Amino acid sequence: MKKILTKLLNHEELSREEMKQVLIGITHSEYPTEQITALLTCLQMRGVTVDELLGFRDGILETGVPVPLNCDRYIDVVGTGGDRKNTFNISTTSCFVIAGAGYKVAKHGNYAATSTSGASNVIAQHGVKFTDDLDQLNRCMEEAGIVYLHAQLFAKAMKFVGPIRKALPFPTIFNLLGPLVNPSQPSCQLLGVANLDQMRLYHQVYQRLGIDYGIVNSIDGYDEISLTGDFKVTTNTYERLFSPSDLGFQRALPEELVAGATEVEAKEIFDSVLENRSLPAQKNIVLANAAFGIQVLEKGQLSVDECIAKARESIDSGSALRTFKKFVELNS
Repeated sequence: MKKILTKLLNHEELSREEMKQVLIGITHSEYPTEQITALLTCLQMRGVTVDELLGFRDGILETGVPVPLNCDRYIDVVGTGGDRKNTFNISTTSCFVIAGAGYKVAKHGNYAATSTSGASNVIAQHGVKFTDDLDQLNRCMEEAGIVYLHAQLFAKAMKFVGPIRKALPFPTIFNLLGPLVNPSQPSCQLLGVANLDQMRLYHQVYQRLGIDYGIVNSIDGYDEISLTGDFKVTTNTYERLFSPSDLGFQRALPEELVAGATEVEAKEIFDSVLENRSLPAQKNIVLANAAFGIQVLEKGQLSVDECIAKARESIDSGSALRTFKKFVELNS
């Protein structure tokens, strides 16, 4: 580790393999807290490279619990978090809309860090019990078309750095890793990022990983398509700035996206969208995010309008709600 720190102090970049071995060393308790803190601080001050991010990803996946699913093509919809907007569970709701449209989904998530309700909070509110049992996960994928992977059951390395991350007053490389360490390693992903610097970083990462992807950012700082203003989308095949009117939607008001003050309030919004009784803006936001997820799954072969129609049918027909009820039944 002293050699690694010396390289960083000399403004040198670390290789993917070096970072992987450092992460594995952390899980073996090979380094004192002070050295890990120095490492995370140096990386944050200089900025993380693609290889460094991929190296830590490799280490987390190697030291964690793998989830080989009996399914060739499925998607994860996730945000980086940390945008401080306290939105309702847009990505999680979108996942059930996508599954209701007939696609496969492996949603990776955790409890909230900076908002009222994270993916795991809203899922647990419905009585779902998290599991790492592979047979149960594959059965759920087969019968409901969607599985939920609670991060704490799989990424074993994270517990070794938890206290250090809490003690530091700034985000670290681990804040960037959440979207990249889905233990089932999906071949498709829709990722929401809070700024365009993150969009450029993940764009390079996904190109290196060779998966089908869409990265979205609302220009006013949301790490998802908020419909509160213009938003940018980058995929394997195009990069474009959209406005809500391009999708046939009105602009949303920031207060229409808020999760509320409690987990119960966030659960109510989640339920209202799937039950097709939410505010129009809440439904539209989920439709927009689900649509771009569907477009990724379709390798860009369908127009955004066609994908919105598929998402809308999932909600209007009750398919999204039936999918969620089946998911709860299989996991309670």
